[in-house]
Amino acid sequence: MSAASENQLPARKISVFGREFTMPQSRGLRIAIGVLLTIGGILGFLPILGFWMVPLGLLVLSYEFAMVRRHRRRFVVWWERRRRPN
Repeated sequence: MSAASENQLPARKISVFGREFTMPQSRGLRIAIGVLLTIGGILGFLPILGFWMVPLGLLVLSYEFAMVRRHRRRFVVWWERRRRPN
């Protein structure tokens, strides 16, 4: 094994509806993808683009920024409490 492969971090993965997707290794590329998805979602009234892109873009960004990650975790906790039967 080379020294570069020993220091390599495991690939970051996103889980969406039970499916896992591997994100790019480059932090800048992950941020660019998240921002583009979010902006594309805001333009969801146009053909091809859709409002589904906003939450996906925020999910990608939540792996890079603590503020977005905090909101994602709060949403997950709220969602799980809502789904739980009383």
